[in-house]
Amino acid sequence: MLRTVAAVVMDGVTPFEFGVICEVFGVDRTDDGVPPIDFLVCGERPGEPIRTNVGASLIPEHGLDALVGADLVAVAAVTTRDEYPPRLIEAIREAHARGSTLLSVCSGAFLLAAAGLLDDRPCTTHWHHAAEFARRFPRARLDPDVLFVDDGDIVTSAGTAAGIDACLHVIRREFGATATATVARRMVVAPQREGGQRQFIALPAPPNQADSLQPLLAWLQDRLDEEHTVASLAERANMSERTFARRFAAETGTTPHRWLTTQRVLRARQLLEETGLTVEDVAHRSGFGTAALLRHHFTTVVGVPPKDYRRSFAHR
Repeated sequence: MLRTVAAVVMDGVTPFEFGVICEVFGVDRTDDGVPPIDFLVCGERPGEPIRTNVGASLIPEHGLDALVGADLVAVAAVTTRDEYPPRLIEAIREAHARGSTLLSVCSGAFLLAAAGLLDDRPCTTHWHHAAEFARRFPRARLDPDVLFVDDGDIVTSAGTAAGIDACLHVIRREFGATATATVARRMVVAPQREGGQRQFIALPAPPNQADSLQPLLAWLQDRLDEEHTVASLAERANMSERTFARRFAAETGTTPHRWLTTQRVLRARQLLEETGLTVEDVAHRSGFGTAALLRHHFTTVVGVPPKDYRRSFAHR
């Protein structure tokens, strides 16, 4: 169970990415049913100001010794540099060696790589830094085309908003779908963006550029177990099929069929985690109709069959 999160800061830290870590792990949401998390902000010199990359400063309350024993050590994006503080590198190495999970947001992956912790491991960082990262750390197995990579005890994420995806993924991994939905709702973001591939790596999806189809998408979310066609959806949206398909792709970054399939997989994941329904019942309630169809789509998106997923993530 995730009980303690230590956020690492150093000169050049970016406020937004640091704020993402604070918002997901540092805000007390126990009144909403989210388990408590002891949140620590750590730096080399506790009590002394650290410069951000936007002309402001912040003051960490804890030193690097607080990293050891933390369940999760989170590294926010920071201005890239040739050398990183040796004491900080050693502290992160020691924390990881003693069992801490590591999470990096955006260019925070450079610090983990400089510590040698990403050698021969899958990882990601912001696409803007991908070429530099690959040049400096050739042993890291960089994938610049994903939102985040969960490699068990190390989670790395791409830039800015992808840090939200990775942090919420950790919440889901540790506390389940209900807690994730609660945190996401408070942050006014999606619990998980569209897309996914093996090993639970989420694929990037273009952000919505308009809101004209949002009422329809919300309506569909409540009716995933019903049959829908492009023709029926276009009629409901008062558009021709061609216009509807074009507008849907522009606003969601995908096709109606793929969007529905992904949302049904997400619904199936929640049902597998939170209920004792049979796989056949989960298939019906999530809109796949048959267990065979559920298994096909679920395994394609998530990477494991429904029964294996339930075995790993079901709430007990």
